[in-house]
Parts: sequence; C-alpha cells; structure tokens
Amino acid sequence: MSNVPKIDRQREHQANERTFLAWLRTSIALIGFGFAIARFGLFIRQLNFTLTQQQHEPSPYPFFTSENLGISLVIFGILTLLLAVWRYNQVFSQIEEGNYQPSKFTVWVMTGVVIIFGILSIPLLLLRSHVPRSTYPLPNQPQSRNFR
Repeated sequence: MSNVPKIDRQREHQANERTFLAWLRTSIALIGFGFAIARFGLFIRQLNFTLTQQQHEPSPYPFFTSENLGISLVIFGILTLLLAVWRYNQVFSQIEEGNYQPSKFTVWVMTGVVIIFGILSIPLLLLRSHVPRSTYPLPNQPQSRNFR
C-alpha cells in the first residue's frame, strides 16, 4: 500500500477502468466490422451469381479478399481484448504499488496494426473483379426500346 490518499487511488482505478472499457468498445467494433466485411463479401458474391447465373471466377489475388480481411479483423479484435485485459491488470498493480509508468507500447502496436489493415484493404478497393452485366433485365427496370 502506498502513501497516496485513498480518494486519489480510487480516481486512478476508475480512470483505469474507463480506459479498459474504451479498449473493450474498440475490440467489439473491430470484431463487428470484421464480421460485417466478411459477410458483405459473401453477399456480393451471391448477388453476382444471382444476376449473372455464372460462378464467380477465382480472383487473381486470392489473398486480398473481404473474407480474409474480415477474419483478420475479428482475430485482431480478440487480440485487442486480450491486450486490454493485460494492460488493465498491469496498471492496476502499478497504481497499488504507487509506481505507475505510462507505456507507449500498446499505442504503437495498435497504430501499426491498424495501418497494416488499412494498407491491406487498398487492394480490395483497387483490384475489384469486373462484374459482367446480365443480358436479362432486372425486375422493375424499364426495358430499353429502339424507336426508329
């Protein structure tokens, strides 16, 4: 136990809990985004099949798929939660011992990984496969007529 007044330690612990909850929200958002991105890729592939009645051609870049990015974000969300629990316990102990040391490690790790995910998502935007237009009109779309 340290000589820090009890009310100050209480505030420090409450700040530590708020920080942990922010990490928790971040991990939930990463998991949710990952799930949505992976499912959206599946939806687009099924929509393409429905419109063209053709199987999706294999991508020339099989690594850069929305499913892979989504799964990676879910895994990163889980790892973020583990890092948050580890950091919360570390700060808790430091507060109790009266020797809190801020750490830049978690900030740099999170920044680096988010940058990597951002860079890996660029090919998904740039290397989209060409979706052939169906020769059959969609329902509720006006037919084009040639009047000559």
